[in-house]
Amino acid sequence: MSPILGLQLLLVAGGAIAVAAVARRKGWPAPLLLVAAGLLASPLVPAVPLDPELVLYVFLPPLLYSAALDSSYLRLRDAKRAVGLLSIGLVLFTAAVVGFVVHLLLPDLPLALAFALGAIIAPPDAVAAVAVGRRLGLPRRTLTLLIGESLFNDATALTAYRVAIGAFLGGTVELLHSVGEFLLAAVGGVAIGLALALVFAWLFTLTRDSLVENTLTLLIPFAAYLAAESVHASGVIAVVIVGLYLGSRMHLRGFGTRLVSDAVWQVTAFFLETIVFALIGLQLVTVIRGISGYSAWEVAGYAAAVLGATILTRFVWVFAATFLLKVVRRDGPQTPGRQQSVLLGWAGMRGVVSLAAAFAIPPEVPPRDRAMLLFLTFTTVIGTLLIQGTTFPALIRRLGVSSDQERYEDRLAEAAAQQAALEAGLAELDRLVAEQEQEPDEIQKQVIDQLREKSWRRSLTAWERLGGGTGPGGAETPSTLYRRLRRDMLQAERQVFVRLRDERRLDDEVLREVMAQLDFEEAILER
Repeated sequence: MSPILGLQLLLVAGGAIAVAAVARRKGWPAPLLLVAAGLLASPLVPAVPLDPELVLYVFLPPLLYSAALDSSYLRLRDAKRAVGLLSIGLVLFTAAVVGFVVHLLLPDLPLALAFALGAIIAPPDAVAAVAVGRRLGLPRRTLTLLIGESLFNDATALTAYRVAIGAFLGGTVELLHSVGEFLLAAVGGVAIGLALALVFAWLFTLTRDSLVENTLTLLIPFAAYLAAESVHASGVIAVVIVGLYLGSRMHLRGFGTRLVSDAVWQVTAFFLETIVFALIGLQLVTVIRGISGYSAWEVAGYAAAVLGATILTRFVWVFAATFLLKVVRRDGPQTPGRQQSVLLGWAGMRGVVSLAAAFAIPPEVPPRDRAMLLFLTFTTVIGTLLIQGTTFPALIRRLGVSSDQERYEDRLAEAAAQQAALEAGLAELDRLVAEQEQEPDEIQKQVIDQLREKSWRRSLTAWERLGGGTGPGGAETPSTLYRRLRRDMLQAERQVFVRLRDERRLDDEVLREVMAQLDFEEAILER
């Protein structure tokens, strides 16, 4: 990498983080603001290349792995049919429809390349939709379908893309060969993912060092992706399977590993997503510069037609799939309702994987055709992000969709679980006390009473949260009052430790240790 390119990427990263920071402070969807900022900056800065291998081999694996860790295997299993219809059926349907539309618009473009474009823009990127949905309280079932679709649809799209490009280079398409290639990618990805998941799960049983374990997890997505891709299986599926398996077994790891893991992957995902969405907007000049031989009205019409076909195709498939699931009476409560179907239909924002696939079109494709495919991909990605992304919050509010009932049920379930855990913990404490040969002395009794009080306080906090932390008349509940006062006390204690350090009466290493203890206590209070 040249120093100039390195400086460009550093400036892109710094600028993207600054824009994302503003978006987070204002409560705006960061992905959309980053794309808009990239579009505005593109004519003013030197071209920043979007390397397909950088996206597919460096950015994509950790983003997929982070999303898989944060997903629920049980919820995805309950909605497997709906997720399958979206991540496989919808992708292939979109590729076919868009391919035929492009072939009608550009009859001189080879049919295989038209279907390649359909496969390129078929998979939505749910990052923006999920970010908006979580902030506005989208129901968990809708979020589950969006996340599940985004985890698996890239594998379908990239496989279809390879088949279409192979058909263009080879001149023929064999149905059995294409199906076999798809099955190899899917089954191979699952097999490699499961094998690596078992290996890494075994490795984690050999160490209880949180630093070592979390450092190892940074290598897992790359290992899974490369292992699968090296045998022409789906690296995407392999990474997702490993992430889902290890995420569902996170409770078997040490508390230090869990605490650090959450922070590590939040920072990693935030950093990579900010760069990725900024890079999308920064490709404006590069994409437009390659178009030649068409009038502005022609390319605008082609872009609008492909964008419209992409959006409409998703609506048609979502409502048809919803009807099918209701007819066969499968997936039960996971079957989308009318409002949920509308939201799913409008949540089809495309992302950087589509752009990376377009930039990876082989050099054997004529430059004029390659430039058009890249342009149509870029306009579809930008169009869905800016049109659907900016209107998605208003649609959620218009439909009156809310997760308030889910949140209340979650609090109720948590409170009941805390009560059951309290009873089990106190029973274990009574058993341990009864097993002692001698009667507890006065100090031991105080410790035992403190343990009982702490258990009761934690259980009480869960019930109090059902009321939002306030009692009758809006007064603070005991737990809320305790947290507020204790936070102020912790701040006063920190100031004393820092003052003693500044007076050289306390070493910096000791200061870091006591600060960590106070920070953990404050983290518990926040929870």
